[in-house]
Amino acid sequence: MAESKPVSAGLARGGEVACEEMSSYCFDVLINHLNPRHRVPTPVFENASYPLFVTWLFSNNSRLRGCIGTFSPINLHQGLRDYALNSALHDSRFRPVEWDEIAQLTCAVSLLTNFEDASNYLDWEVGIHGIRIEFLLKGRKTTATYLPEVAKEQGWDKMQTIEQLLKKGGYLSRITPEFCQTIRLVRYRSEKVRLTFADYDHYRKMMAEKTN
Repeated sequence: MAESKPVSAGLARGGEVACEEMSSYCFDVLINHLNPRHRVPTPVFENASYPLFVTWLFSNNSRLRGCIGTFSPINLHQGLRDYALNSALHDSRFRPVEWDEIAQLTCAVSLLTNFEDASNYLDWEVGIHGIRIEFLLKGRKTTATYLPEVAKEQGWDKMQTIEQLLKKGGYLSRITPEFCQTIRLVRYRSEKVRLTFADYDHYRKMMAEKTN
């Protein structure tokens, strides 16, 4: 993969902070980690602080390859750099991404917004809200989250989503209505952009031609 030129313009959509250059930047960071000769362009998208997640997927079937993020606001430049690598290399569910996989991947960036305490565990909408639940597991507070697109992509209704999220968080006992009433749920929304490697490569070549 050739060295890339500095990016001169982002690809933001009207009225939104998230832009495709963020996913492109994540590709650059990962490629640089695996091949230090590849230079990471200085990002020109804004550097405000947001909770964020970086997700790597296989482009041909959208199978998850890694996803890690933070609910603590972090500056976008440093946060995307950190979580591009964390999600690609340190998601405990998967082995680290290797060089020969990069061309098969899509990178998605989610900026989390509009956090609200829900009135109960069903006070949210599939396909609109991401959810973060807090519950007691063996006497300890435990949390788990799904981004807004997960329930819709899996075809789950609200109750199925809660059940799957409890299992994700390690709760393996019978899920009763009484237990569900003890769940604290925070709902949120996200701005999400995704970029395949093919689109990333095209974008970088286009930027290189503009800066030559």
